[in-house]
Parts: sequence; C-alpha cells; structure tokens
Amino acid sequence: MSLKIRNLAIIAHVDHGKTTLVDQLLQAGGTYRENQEQQERAMDSMDLEREKGITIKAKNTSIHWNDHTINIVDTPGHADFGAEVERVMKMVDGVLLVVDASGGPQAQTRFVLRKALQQGLQPIVVVNKIDRPLANPAKVHDQVLELFLDLEATDEQFNAPFVYGSARDGYFMSDPDGDRVDCVPLLEKIIEHIPAPNADPEAPFSMLVSNIEWDDYVGRVAVGKVLSGGVQKGDSIWLLRKDGTKQQSKVMKTFTYSGLATTDSEGCGAGGIVGIAAGIDDIDIGETLAGNGDIEPLPFVDIDPPTVSMQFSINDGPLAGREGKHVTSRAIRERLDRELKTNISIQVEDTDEAGVFKVSARGAMQIAVLVEQMRREGFEVLVSQPEVIFKRDEKGALLEPFETLYVEVPGDYSQGILKILMNRKGIMENMETEPSGRTFIQAVIPTRGLIGFESELVNLTSGHGIMSHLFKEYAPHAGEIVNRTTGTLVSMEKGDATPYSLQALEERGILFVGPGDAVYEGMLVGENPRAGDLPVNPVKEKHLDNMRSAGKDKTSKLTPPRRFSLERAIEYIDADELVEATPKSIRLRKRILDANARKRAAKGVGGEDRSNRGR
Repeated sequence: MSLKIRNLAIIAHVDHGKTTLVDQLLQAGGTYRENQEQQERAMDSMDLEREKGITIKAKNTSIHWNDHTINIVDTPGHADFGAEVERVMKMVDGVLLVVDASGGPQAQTRFVLRKALQQGLQPIVVVNKIDRPLANPAKVHDQVLELFLDLEATDEQFNAPFVYGSARDGYFMSDPDGDRVDCVPLLEKIIEHIPAPNADPEAPFSMLVSNIEWDDYVGRVAVGKVLSGGVQKGDSIWLLRKDGTKQQSKVMKTFTYSGLATTDSEGCGAGGIVGIAAGIDDIDIGETLAGNGDIEPLPFVDIDPPTVSMQFSINDGPLAGREGKHVTSRAIRERLDRELKTNISIQVEDTDEAGVFKVSARGAMQIAVLVEQMRREGFEVLVSQPEVIFKRDEKGALLEPFETLYVEVPGDYSQGILKILMNRKGIMENMETEPSGRTFIQAVIPTRGLIGFESELVNLTSGHGIMSHLFKEYAPHAGEIVNRTTGTLVSMEKGDATPYSLQALEERGILFVGPGDAVYEGMLVGENPRAGDLPVNPVKEKHLDNMRSAGKDKTSKLTPPRRFSLERAIEYIDADELVEATPKSIRLRKRILDANARKRAAKGVGGEDRSNRGR
C-alpha cells in the first residue's frame, strides 16, 4: 500500500527564494483563511533570520492537498549552516532544488545537492524568479543538468522534472512559456515524482532523531521520520545511543507540524514526521528511538568537521556588568551546553585558562550568529578572532583546511579581486566573463584567507560582489597570511569621548566611536592607516581661557564613526584583540588592556609566527 505522504526538503543558495516558496505552498495548502493576512517568510521565525534575510535553523511544517500530506523542511542556504541541511536528509525522500532563473546554480546549491544525491533523494528542479529582466530559464536548465552530471546523479535523478515560475507572485508552470495561474503544477509534480516514504507500518516502531526542539512543559522533543510502525502517547520506547548503551522510557507527548503551528497529536504512523517527548534529558541528534531494544541503531549522515574556532570568555573590561544580566563564566558555559544539545555542528571545549571556552564550528558566521543570540538573551561575552583548526599528517607535517571559493563581481573589479586572492594565498582555477559584464571566479584558498575576505570584497565592489565557499580538504600549510595591513588607535584613558578630542583624532585615521561614547584604556577607538598601534586620548577636554571658547566645537562637524556589526567586528580584530559583545554594545579592545603589560607580553613572545594563530 502506497502511503499518501510526501516528505521533502527545500534547498537552494542564499536568496534564491526557497522560504518565499514555502509561503506559497502554505497558502496553496489552506494554511491561511481567505480573510487572513499571509505572513511573509513565515518559516523564518527567528529575529536574526528576518533581519539577515537568511534561514539559519532547519524547520519543518506540513500541508494537506488532494488527500495527501506533504511534509516540508525549509533548510539554510549558507555554507556555515550546512549541518542543518545534512541532518534533515534522513527525514525526507525528495528535494525541491530552487534555482534563480538569472543566477543559476551557485556554490551552496552544489554542496546541498551533492548531499541529497548521495542519499538517493529524488529532485524536482524549481527555476524561480523567471519574471526578472535577466532571467534565462533555458540556460539555467542546461546548467542544472551539467551540475547533475558533475555530481554523478543517477539516471533517474538526472531526468528530474523542471517547473518554472515566481514564488513571489505565486505561479508555476511545466514550461517557461505556460499560463501563469497558480501553484497547482508544482503540487502535482510533488505528488507524482517524490516517492512515498519507504516505511513499514507493520514492523515495530523505529525513528532516527534528526532534530531536537524544546517544549517548556515536557523539555526536549526528538523530531524525526517514523521509519516503521507507529508511536503514540503512553507507548514504551527505547533510546539506542551512538555508544551502544540503551535507555527505556515512556512517551509523554507527541507533536505534529501543520501550517505554522506545532500541535499535540494522538500519535504518528509510518512515514510521517513527528516530535516525541519521552522525558530523556540527554537525547541527542543521530540517536535511534525504537519500540524494541534489540534492533540495530539506525545509521546517521556524516557531518563535515569544524574548521574554525574562537574563544569565548567572561567580560573582564571596565564596563562589564552594566548592560547584561548573564556575566559569569558559569552562565556562559551553561548556555554553550544548551546550544550543543540542538546544534550538532559546533563543539565546545574548556581551555587551560579559567572562564575561557573554545568553540569550534564550520565557519565564523555560524559562531557570530551564536554570539548574537547570546547578547540578545542578556549575555556579556568576549570573543576572539577566528582561528582555523590545524592538523598533522602521518609524517608530522602541518595541514590546514582549504575551501573552494566562488566570487561573482562586475568585470571592472576582477583584477582587484585577483590581487586580494594572491595576497591571501588563493589559487585561481577558473574565470569567466558573461556578456552582461559579470565575472565569475573560482579559486582554492586556505580557510585563513577567507577571514575578512568578505569585508574587502564589499568595500572593493561597493557592495556588488557576491561570494560563497565550500570546504574542500586539508592540505599542507600555505604560509603566513596578513589579513589586516592597518593599525589601530588605542585609548589610553577611561571616560566619555569628547568632540574636541575626536576632532584631533580624525586626522590620525577612521574613528570607531562618537561623542559621548564610553571608552576605556585598551579599547580600540579607530583605525590607524599605518601598521602598528597608536596610543590616543579620546576623552581630553578643551581648556578654555579668555581668548578661546567652546563655540568652535559646536560648529565643527565630525565624520560619523564606523560602526561594526558583530560579524564584521570578528573579522576585523587581530590575534591580540577581542570583541566585547553586550546586549547594547559591540566594542573592540586589546586582550591586555594595560599598555605597559602589553609591551612586556610582546617582548615575551618575541618573533612568534602569527600564521600558527589562524592568520
């Protein structure tokens, strides 16, 4: 008997419209009443997701159409959140591959599609945004087929159906020149081409835990696809851990996901996606829930290893505790432990220094998102520059991670990009220029070379450059990379920055603070165009006499200071610097605040090779 269930993931590069597509499917499935306002980008429930316009956490929902249940998982498109994509592959039987009709397949499209094809999932290609002026559906069709060949798709996967349309305007067709009506052609393709789950309703219950959620009443909720049997409240089940140990428990609650809501349910049969609360505090992603403790644990997809680490520590600066409510090392450690329970792609280790924790992940952006979430929850934390994770080969030679980098820029900037790549030990593999003038560059670059690269790209191209990257391999160390050629203006005093002092400092470089901002000794208050640190006094007051007054200060205009986002601040700092992240402020500072202590420490390290510290 074929189950009337379809489980699919929506995968694509950043900003190709997959989350908007989910909105349209929810609309077509009757999630919104006729008089109910449709919520734009409904699946992006996190504040950060709405602000950044990207999906960070994989989420699932379902719609009901023509007597079928279609379970949909919306997945991230950014490389740093690849583990969110990888872990849901075990929950689905097919994918909607969303591709921009003008941009075509991008780097992240390749990464996620490779994972889906390796799992044997059946794709449906959605060529989105065909209403754009530069849309070229025929060309994108051929590019996708070339991508299938490159990724060694099976014959069945290569012959995937295509649909064309606009998620924003709510229509899809089997042909680019078809009638632009509604989403029905896409829904028909899903029912026809995405296979029903390969699940046995008669066998004992089994489920692979692919996600973890939290419920305030019952605690941890394990989410996954029921691979056999069924489950309901009150059932006795077994948790089969990765290390071979077992634990018996009882199902306290089951949850189903429909439309925009998570609701209590009577249970779930074979092939469906369900959340199970069984009162097991340490249940983890990749473990197996089963009705019988004697079965073999289900296999879990391998996750790409972390390649970047940063240090988290308590805020020990002069302004500590003024803005946050969670300021102790114990609170930070507990928060990191909570993150570990739902985020399988990060690792947390204690260090030799008290109150300092090493957090490793796939990329700096992923760690920056965690820091941003923490500061919004009331934490104050210091974070270091990203450092890559090195390894040794069998002969003891130093290895470091390398990435394949994809850059798209207006043709006028291509030479500047090549110069930046050369300085960062990148090796160009391919460069093409389209008739539109856009240049596509593919290169292999050490992960160290990517730290701060996006900031340079944005500055060089005035925001018109696009980049993405994929982990390639560990290879021999590429040598020292100097990511920042400028120095800094470092405050010698504590107090509030004054207009009088800042006017004088503007001649020395670019300021990071404005009048009235609180500063302290060792805080970075600006950028020095020359290499090295320059001590300055940003709190100096103007001394008045009979001949001079404060009137000039009121008429003189200061250039607005450069304000850093958390991501840009983390990219900017050097090995001897930290970012102070609090609920209200992002400050840059030296690790050692006292100038004399910094000088003594610098003499102590002598000619240390900075490349071994991540640069």
